[in-house]
Amino acid sequence: MIWRRPPSLFLILKTCLTAVRSKIFDGMTIFSKIIAGEIPSYKIAENEKFFAFLDIFPLRQGHVLVVPKIEVDKLFDLPGDYLKEMLLFAQPIAKAIEKAFNCNRCGISVIGLEVPHAHLHLIPINTANDLNFNQGKLKLSPEEMKEIQQRIIVLL
Repeated sequence: MIWRRPPSLFLILKTCLTAVRSKIFDGMTIFSKIIAGEIPSYKIAENEKFFAFLDIFPLRQGHVLVVPKIEVDKLFDLPGDYLKEMLLFAQPIAKAIEKAFNCNRCGISVIGLEVPHAHLHLIPINTANDLNFNQGKLKLSPEEMKEIQQRIIVLL
């Protein structure tokens, strides 16, 4: 008899939450609903393969999510051409973020635990701690979000 370690509680909970999210959103991720226009967003840029919009729970003003239009859970499960093109799509957005906000650079992060849809976080940063997702998120008004959206878009 082969002994197998039982799945961790985290893995069981993650599987259950993913199933619940799929049921809540009719099998679509929340990002797919945003891309389809079923959930409003503060859109930054879009092309035939990608969609970029402001994170509504940002770490910093100017925090943008870049999402492929195809539903793939893990970033490195995307086809190779998507990975390459995703960074090329994100590049002018990152440059606009660097110009629009007082920062040393635009940081990039891939976490992917909260939404089962591959995505990049583009965040204006001055220190490595600015990319710490364990810190509190900003609470911005719709007016502040629109102003941030325009600050980035005008520089694209």
